[in-house]
Amino acid sequence: MAEQHTASDCKQRASQGAGGSVSGNGRPNTAAGCGGGGGGLSGGLTQPAGWQSLLSFTILFLAWLAGFSSRLFAVIRFESIIHEFDPWFNYRSTHHLSTNGFYEFLNWFDERAWYPLGRIVGGTVYPGLMVTAGLIHYLLNLLNVTVHIRDVCVFLAPIFSGLTAISTFLLTRELWNQGAGLLAACFIAIVPGYISRSVAGSFDNEGIAIFALQFTYYLWVKSVKTGSVFWTIGCCLSYFYMVSAWGGYVFIINLIPLHVFVLLLMQRYSRRLYIAYSTFYIVGLVLSMQIPFVGFQPIRTSEHMAAAGVFALLQAYAFLQYLKDRLTKQEFQTLFFLGVSLAAGVVFLTVIYLTYTGETPNLPDSVCFRYAKIHIPIIASVSEHQPTTWVSFFFDLHILVCTFPAGLWFCIKNINDERVFVALYAISAVYFAGVMVRLMLTLTPVVCMLSAIAFSSVFEHYLGDDMKRENPPAEDSKEGLGPNIKSIVTMLMLMLLMMFAVHCTWVTSNAYSSPSVVLASYNHDGSRNILDDFREAYYWLRQNTDEHARVMSWWDYGYQIAGMANRTTLVDNNTWNNSHIALVGKAMSSNESAAYEIMKSLDVDYVLIIFGGVIGYSGDDINKFLWMVRIAEGEHPKDIRESDYFTPQGEFRVDKAGSPTLLNCLMYKMSYYRFGEMQVTLDFRTPPGFDRTRNAEIGNKDIRLKHLEEAFTSEHWLVRIYRVKKQENRQALDHKLRNVAAKQKYTSKKVCIA
Repeated sequence: MAEQHTASDCKQRASQGAGGSVSGNGRPNTAAGCGGGGGGLSGGLTQPAGWQSLLSFTILFLAWLAGFSSRLFAVIRFESIIHEFDPWFNYRSTHHLSTNGFYEFLNWFDERAWYPLGRIVGGTVYPGLMVTAGLIHYLLNLLNVTVHIRDVCVFLAPIFSGLTAISTFLLTRELWNQGAGLLAACFIAIVPGYISRSVAGSFDNEGIAIFALQFTYYLWVKSVKTGSVFWTIGCCLSYFYMVSAWGGYVFIINLIPLHVFVLLLMQRYSRRLYIAYSTFYIVGLVLSMQIPFVGFQPIRTSEHMAAAGVFALLQAYAFLQYLKDRLTKQEFQTLFFLGVSLAAGVVFLTVIYLTYTGETPNLPDSVCFRYAKIHIPIIASVSEHQPTTWVSFFFDLHILVCTFPAGLWFCIKNINDERVFVALYAISAVYFAGVMVRLMLTLTPVVCMLSAIAFSSVFEHYLGDDMKRENPPAEDSKEGLGPNIKSIVTMLMLMLLMMFAVHCTWVTSNAYSSPSVVLASYNHDGSRNILDDFREAYYWLRQNTDEHARVMSWWDYGYQIAGMANRTTLVDNNTWNNSHIALVGKAMSSNESAAYEIMKSLDVDYVLIIFGGVIGYSGDDINKFLWMVRIAEGEHPKDIRESDYFTPQGEFRVDKAGSPTLLNCLMYKMSYYRFGEMQVTLDFRTPPGFDRTRNAEIGNKDIRLKHLEEAFTSEHWLVRIYRVKKQENRQALDHKLRNVAAKQKYTSKKVCIA
């Protein structure tokens, strides 16, 4: 017989809090069997709350397991390998940290990057990712679990995806109820918008930063609800971890002050809010300044000024509230007028002083970025910086795009302090995700949360106990959809969730689980061919070139060359020096003689290019070539003009109708050297020198190189490496130095033997 709960029992459990959450209908979530929206278990259970906790733990564990497993496609299909470009620098830095220690890492000067400038690594990176992986590696070895640092880096993001699911569960539970929290955890575990940055091998900052973001927001909401300094200090520590991990911490330090400001406008000021934000701002400010790359930015740059302004406004508001209770109305109005006038005067004089001294803060990063994305080619050339299309929203979020507005409506309908926060979170994240594809990552968590609230509310309405409803549906009606509406809606919701799970699995498997350094092609019978040209070329560089050889390539491949080939590069993916990148672009865009002079000035030994004309690879350097021209033109407008590389009709062509400037530049010659003699396709229906990527027969087949010689071409011609010929006197000097070194080595060995 089911356990009977009296009204007094329910009232007592409600007063104890049962987690302190609030259901979608505004009622507290009491223990199971006492009503509310927690999705509790009732009927024949002596300890329903214990069973509810066990069920929640089981669902969270399964969500973690599903998220971890769905991120392993790349490892299963290929191998345990670092993906993409930036992760190779992160891995190389982590390896240096684990080998030489933390302080050596902070003071590391990388002489293999940006030759001849070099790079100070410790002060130019967010070290949270490297420190996290290094600490895990250290603890595992301390427990005698022998594991290579590479494997820790490969599996770090899938492991943290489970922590992200838990933090999302906690945040959603605080905003709505436990059932919505469990749904949100399941959503974010498999949603493609988050998996795109957290598959196994994607060792990038976002892999741990989304966990830090969600956990910081959870602790902030907890701080506002309780007014406890304990929770606020925890929020500050989580914020510090976020600052150490990713530059996206700016999103936090602007969203939380916006939340406080809106609450003040809504006249929802409370002592809890004052304690939470005052503690967060002061402690969080001090902690964030401990990261070397951040330094004094929190008190100097404009994107942090909103937080300071809201802090000052909150202090003034609290002071006015204090005075209002102790002064007459006339005295308060007079004091208020004087205070506002004094504050306006101080702000005006401060702006004049800063303008006079030349220390006026720059425009916010969001404004500068939108300008740079249009007018600075090196920023516009990055695919991640392009605006997000509607297809991308549906591809990464699927049905959640349609359901999260309903969840937002539920929150606004039953508004309170924490739901004001999630509404602001959703609106700002939608805006930033529309500005740039990469920021889809910040939108995904809040979409999962609000969609979970929408689904939870529907399930609660149609699957809840009819006896607990105020107006239960009539069960004696036998006509129409009345008796069956519950089943129809439930089946529809389950079908949508099944479609979402299938879509997430397919997208993860086919779109986000292919490492860029290893390519795969499929035959007509479905069999797979692995194209390993990148690693083949990098291994050749590592084994067949001098240890101090300098390799010139476009900046896309700098991190991979340094990480896999362990050779010195001129430019890499950090892109901190636009003029240096423009010089490399100028060399690639110039004729061979002019390029040779540039390469001599930079002491270049080898030149590496990517060519996809044989296999139809669209991401090669010819397709990127116009960006090299545009970046070079920005720094050298007298020598390089983009219009010179187009036909009179304004077309970019590689055939005979192409521009003579293009057909004689260094990039064209290196890409198509000996290509005119090659029959590309197997059916021999196309002429020799047919470029499969651009579907054209090249216009210059008789290419001769004077200052370069072919050193290596990979199996599928995807990577080509050229050796820069030395001048005769330089070559003789190098030969003489090698003879002297060999003679000294032989003499010292002879002495040792004697």
